[in-house]
Amino acid sequence: MADRRLQVFHTVARLLSFTKAAETLHMTQPAVTFQVRQLEEHFNTRLFDRTHNRISLTEAGHAVFASAERIFELYAEMENAVREITGEVSGALTIGASTTIAEYMLPPLLGDFKERYPEVTIHLKVANTEGIVSMVENNVIDLGVVEAPVTNKNLVVEACKQDQLFAIVAPGHPLADRDEVELAHLLQYPFICREEGSGTREVIGDYLQLQNDCNAAIKVAMELGSPEAIKGAVEAGMGVSVISGTTIQKELKLGTLVALRLNPPLNRPFSFVHQKQKFRLRVMEELLEFARSYCRTQSGAD
Repeated sequence: MADRRLQVFHTVARLLSFTKAAETLHMTQPAVTFQVRQLEEHFNTRLFDRTHNRISLTEAGHAVFASAERIFELYAEMENAVREITGEVSGALTIGASTTIAEYMLPPLLGDFKERYPEVTIHLKVANTEGIVSMVENNVIDLGVVEAPVTNKNLVVEACKQDQLFAIVAPGHPLADRDEVELAHLLQYPFICREEGSGTREVIGDYLQLQNDCNAAIKVAMELGSPEAIKGAVEAGMGVSVISGTTIQKELKLGTLVALRLNPPLNRPFSFVHQKQKFRLRVMEELLEFARSYCRTQSGAD
């Protein structure tokens, strides 16, 4: 409902990038540039300084940005008040999730949510945990779901469910006849791990540091960018790995992988993360409550 030019300007000013704003708004960069120029023509002044492929707000730009913040807050309050009266749940949301969660947890959750609230449009962005937290910090997404601890104290972090990680090996591996394994023993074999910035890699690193009898460094055979790639490499006998139990149910049923419990166990939370002011709109409140209920149900089923 708000002036489209102002919405586009606000996004560019927040991200200080026409390219990132275009991606966030699902627009082309020329369209974003056109909207900003329209607003500058309206005010008959520049709102951005553009130098050496970098942009910054002019004095007028800062004034417009501050006013835009207040305008959008009022719009949010107005829409929320009306929807509380009418009972309508609609709007657009952008959710970000780390790879494991996006591939294995979110599809059924979002499918059920869309079935209940068909008027809600959901955009999903996938990145590793580090990337998702950055998107939340920069207001690129409304809600993040991550698989590693979040250190930014200015964000709201709420644990959703506990996820247990397991060692995985190929059926013919020397460890395949075991039920559990200590990490020190596992690390005697080439290790296949996720990329830097991955929540899984961070959690494994923290776990390794807590093992007093485990002084050996991980012998990294390769770094891969998704659970599917890691499972394929382990199935091919290229090494061992540690991976979420959520991701290996199919392979265990087919017998293409063997899962070993870690001793001591390794658990981590899947967590929601968002800006403190994000949940004023009813559609956001409904999504979070729906996700909480989903996680409680899933935890009870585990």
